[in-house]
Amino acid sequence: MRRSFAAGLAALTLLLLAGCGGSKASPSEVPEQPSEEPAPPEPTAEELAAREIETILSSLTLEEKVGQLFFVRCPAEHAIEDIGTYHLGGYLLFGRDYQDAAGSWLTEEQFVQTITAYQDAALADTGIPLLIGSDEEGGTVTRASRNPNLFSSPFRSPQQIAVEAGGRGEAFAEDALEKSNGLKSLGINVNLSPVADVSTEPKDFIYDRTLGQDAQSTADYVASVVAAVREAGGMGSVLKHFPGYGNNVDTHTGIAVDQRSLESFFSSDFLPFQAGIRAGGGTAAVLVSHNIMTAVDETLPSSLSPAVHQLLREDLGFDGVVMTDDLAMDAVAAYAQDGAVAVLALEAGNDLIITTDYRTQIPKVMQALEAGELEESVIDAACRRVLTWKQTLGLLLPGERIS
Repeated sequence: MRRSFAAGLAALTLLLLAGCGGSKASPSEVPEQPSEEPAPPEPTAEELAAREIETILSSLTLEEKVGQLFFVRCPAEHAIEDIGTYHLGGYLLFGRDYQDAAGSWLTEEQFVQTITAYQDAALADTGIPLLIGSDEEGGTVTRASRNPNLFSSPFRSPQQIAVEAGGRGEAFAEDALEKSNGLKSLGINVNLSPVADVSTEPKDFIYDRTLGQDAQSTADYVASVVAAVREAGGMGSVLKHFPGYGNNVDTHTGIAVDQRSLESFFSSDFLPFQAGIRAGGGTAAVLVSHNIMTAVDETLPSSLSPAVHQLLREDLGFDGVVMTDDLAMDAVAAYAQDGAVAVLALEAGNDLIITTDYRTQIPKVMQALEAGELEESVIDAACRRVLTWKQTLGLLLPGERIS
């Protein structure tokens, strides 16, 4: 009886041990379990944005990529046709573009219809919206706000705002925000402002267009304006005129040579540009002047100098859009062989070409590419930055591009 009870207890113990895993199977008896690889991480917003740019870039022809690099003065004739013919990146508006053929101010409805027609033409061509720019510095340089049908009065200059504000720091941001919202409502998406030049001498050519105060005060002003424009959304700022005008003469009419030391630029003129770049968060571009900066390049105007552009990229760390001042100015006319000044500008490191003469310059760029004198990689790098700027400004809407 005790033997049978012990035997039964032993059998029960063995069963329990087997159920609890006490019995170890040989390796050959263990079924193989499929290995689970970790799921790849979801792409970040930045990665998705970069993929979108690469997709658009790869879909463009060489002619279309070149056209995107031209931010040109809106022509008096054939403006809509030229958007498709040259695949233009943008139109820069001047006083006449706010008037009709008879010289009368356009109504708001007429102006908006005109800009809409330009954008429709761009969408029908490449599917990529245009940059629509205007010089709205305030004071002596205003375009849109001189039209009384669009704004109640011309925009005030930085110096006027400073005087009226009586030292109240928020005044510049408030003015910039109001200005940006007004321009956006008209279809304008780039304001070629603020002027980041440092000038404290009323006799200087650039003085009236500047804050008229020292470098640090100018840097604070520029940062305030650019941050407000960024807050408004959908509007690009343009910091000008790198590397800093100083007391140089007007480059519209001739060559300006700046012989200041590089140290003086870093301690003064560069401060507003650095402040604007930090405040922009990708919404601000930099416009390069035609001044010859002898401390960096004794031969070429800054707009055509690879050394000056390298300084901007490497020393100031700017990776956004760099654009030329107007290449139709007399200060650069003599530097290009066969008149192909846009080719020099692209080789120097510019991403956007501002010019009136695009009907001549775009074919010259294409000729340089076909002859192997200009690398397509240069065009790709510039076009990538231009498309990224448009994306940052909210112009590249999902599904908008026409394939």
